[in-house]
Amino acid sequence: MKKIIISLGFITGSTIFLAAQTSPSSIDNGQKIYAQYCLTCHQADGSGVPNMNPPLIKTSYVIGSKQKLIHWVLTGSIENVPIDGKDYSNNMPPQYFLKDEELASVLTYIRSHFGNKASAITAAEVKAVRSKTK
Repeated sequence: MKKIIISLGFITGSTIFLAAQTSPSSIDNGQKIYAQYCLTCHQADGSGVPNMNPPLIKTSYVIGSKQKLIHWVLTGSIENVPIDGKDYSNNMPPQYFLKDEELASVLTYIRSHFGNKASAITAAEVKAVRSKTK
């Protein structure tokens, strides 16, 4: 009986923790940040612009490595970038000015919308990557 109670406590605690990581307010903030800084290039539906701005729909760089995605958004790019067999030529300005919480919110929004089903990104993960990119 004690094991069951401990297990239920762990499951409940885990559920609360995960819910906090993708709370509606975090998703709402992510959507607002996306509309302000990302929508122009990546479009309202995340489809991007062929040969210029990559789509955010189920691409390896969005649903793949969190660290790689965080680093890319923090530092931007000024070169032709191949993604999933296609090249994209438009520069992406660095988004280093976004706070860790803001960047986590917008990346979580992107990783959980546009048909994506990837895990949330936390402010702590952004902070860890940011500390290595300075």
